Amino acid sequence: MTDEQLKQLKDQLTEQKNSLEDRVEHTEEFDTTELSNYDNHPADNATDLFDQERGMALNQFKEDELNDTNAALEAIENGTYGKCAVCGTEIPFERLEALPTALTCIDHAQQDTDMTSRPPEEDVLQSSTGQPVEKEDSRLRDYTDTFQDVEDFGSSDSPQDQPGEDKDMKDFYEERDRE
Repeated sequence: MTDEQLKQLKDQLTEQKNSLEDRVEHTEEFDTTELSNYDNHPADNATDLFDQERGMALNQFKEDELNDTNAALEAIENGTYGKCAVCGTEIPFERLEALPTALTCIDHAQQDTDMTSRPPEEDVLQSSTGQPVEKEDSRLRDYTDTFQDVEDFGSSDSPQDQPGEDKDMKDFYEERDRE
């Protein structure tokens, strides 16, 4: 890498650092839309929660990006920038131009996708009868199809939604019970 290329990348990293510091400094606080959640609609609570979590995730992303930028600038000062931190080979300028915070070559870049961990919600939410969760407590398992019990009280297939007279449907449930 030439001195001119190194200066170009250092300027780019310095500009990126200044921008990130301003963005981290001016974080937005996400307040709820209501004074109390007691009478708030669940969808409004969910919107507020989503906004708060999105804001926290964006702040964390900005802080991580700032840390990576500072690490790259430190590597420039130490004279190790442009060399893979794992194997010591020269990192191509094209990679550094595309990702100035890269401290490893493409072979040692973290490319593993985590396909084993599951979202934490699955520990709390209960599974359906048809698709049980592995960690589910067997004492809580409903082995019957409870939807059938609910459907007996009415559904889109019940007589009130069928064309024709009610007297024509008087045997509607009796015929189904015989099946």
